[in-house]
Amino acid sequence: MAKRGTNGRKKKLDHVDCDMIALLQKDGRIPNTEIAKKLGISEATVRTRLNRLIAEEYIQIVAVSNPLKLGFDIVGIIRIQVDIKKIKRITAELRKIKALWFIVQGTGGSDIYTEFVARSIDELNHMLYEKINTIDGVIRTETSLILKYIKRDYDWGTGMD
Repeated sequence: MAKRGTNGRKKKLDHVDCDMIALLQKDGRIPNTEIAKKLGISEATVRTRLNRLIAEEYIQIVAVSNPLKLGFDIVGIIRIQVDIKKIKRITAELRKIKALWFIVQGTGGSDIYTEFVARSIDELNHMLYEKINTIDGVIRTETSLILKYIKRDYDWGTGMD
């Protein structure tokens, strides 16, 4: 977790960055003025740091929704086993599929783990057999459906807490 300073060297996130992240993880709509007040810094400092945290991809500010309540009848996980020599091209192709909102390279029985949303079984079928499984280098897919969300918390802080 490093940022580049004015001299070009990497610096670690400091306690102000971490405190800002923690506040935003609890409430992504918290106004900059309230963050400044809680942390005892200026609103301009909050704005500058927040822009940097977003630009350097430490955080995103988004509304986390429940796709099952928003008309997506099918939500789940697809584990993909691939020819590892082709993984860069495969992940580039997977990124183009809008329904795959989360894609990671991992360890274990699969090389790539994705999460998806679909409006229907036909849409899922099309995604699996017309898009994902036609990518050169995809060996096998395994799909699991999410029936209900039990816990979805995003306030884990930072690894420096």
